[in-house]
Amino acid sequence: MLLIVDDDQAIRTSLLLLLKKEGFEVRGAGSPEETFEILKAVTPKLILLDLNFSIETSGREGMHLLQRIKKHNAAIPVILITGWGTIDLAVRGMKEGAADFVTKPWQNDYLVQSIRTILNLAKPAQQAGSRRKLDQQYHFENIVGEDPKLLAILETIGRVAPTDAPVLITGESGTGKELVAEAIHLNSRRKMRPFVKVNLGGISSTLFESELFGHVRGAFTDAKTDRMGRFEMAHRGTIFLDEIGELDLSSQVKLLRVLQERTFEPLGSSKSRTVDVRVICATNRNLEEMVAQGTFREDLYYRINLITVKLPALRERPDDIPLLSAFFADNLKTIYNRPELKISNAALKWLKTLPLQGNIRQLKNLVERTVLLAGGNMLDIDDFQRNLHAGNAASAHKHVPEVGSITLEEMEYQMIVRAMQHHQNKVSKVARSLGITRFALYRRLEKFGISFDSEEV
Repeated sequence: MLLIVDDDQAIRTSLLLLLKKEGFEVRGAGSPEETFEILKAVTPKLILLDLNFSIETSGREGMHLLQRIKKHNAAIPVILITGWGTIDLAVRGMKEGAADFVTKPWQNDYLVQSIRTILNLAKPAQQAGSRRKLDQQYHFENIVGEDPKLLAILETIGRVAPTDAPVLITGESGTGKELVAEAIHLNSRRKMRPFVKVNLGGISSTLFESELFGHVRGAFTDAKTDRMGRFEMAHRGTIFLDEIGELDLSSQVKLLRVLQERTFEPLGSSKSRTVDVRVICATNRNLEEMVAQGTFREDLYYRINLITVKLPALRERPDDIPLLSAFFADNLKTIYNRPELKISNAALKWLKTLPLQGNIRQLKNLVERTVLLAGGNMLDIDDFQRNLHAGNAASAHKHVPEVGSITLEEMEYQMIVRAMQHHQNKVSKVARSLGITRFALYRRLEKFGISFDSEEV
């Protein structure tokens, strides 16, 4: 049974009709007293609570009722209903234990979707099974490993994938955040729809609206035709917002609006468009610290992290290093037409001892570099050692400036300039050599004002 708590009879009636049509058993309460009379008799599966519960609009009465409900039974999920202008109240409500919030006027589809998602997530979690059992239930073909930490993560994403819950994936660079986002999409009801990736770290604030929401012809000087934005491309599918911690505050406001209202306006247009997307975000930054510092909006943080998946560093699951190394080598057999290619057992054990600060990405690069440069098909410790030092900062230690002689920003600038010169301004090669994406490199080129001529698209 679902419980609707609102003093406005018209709103209660509207929600009762909507939810009964969707197959839910529903009851309504018009006051705190009536709410607790019902709670004494039954335990609802979920409560819809209007924060502005009386004629005043401060939300204090609704917040007080939320606290009383949570004190009575903290396990009952509560969805808050509030106006856009009082989202700060909803954020306070999330801190008090609310599961989600929707703003008035709500969209029926989105509200029902949110209710079904939260009810699904409220079901007790099962203990993570074996990798074989998980592979029988879900599609995790591109995620390699058997470490208990990884299996627990796979169990979690398997459970949340069929819902439309927003997911925040955190972890160091190179831990596989994009692969996890793809796995969520491939195991969802949206798997036949688009999966659109957006690297927010590579989009400047001036291009943010055009890239994400599109533009109409004439919106700015070079807008010669209409352009579809990433959200519209992802309609009925999934949008993956990578490096969300790099987004500036003004862009965060625009993103929050579309995530909350599910509508947007292309740049230069006054006509709103509705979009149905599942949102997955990722970052290697600590968003809670950023919220405390005022560099990341608290309301956006609560909107994107209904489910948080923290990926362990590769050094935290060393037993998976041999499995990953063999997986990469097997793929390279076909790519380089070397069917006899193999990594020795001694080398696999040695690889487990490496710190691999660049995580899976660094391991993949090491294996590929070794395959390319090794003479034979049996790769041994010596082969990996030669190539580890070839791409290792340890070999360049003597070239590192003395501490205090140069800032990190100046060092980053110099390294980018040197890499651009070395690779003749070929952006893909420069980005690969620096261990960053092309979008991240473009952002840094813009930041440092580095201009270049390149035929590369």
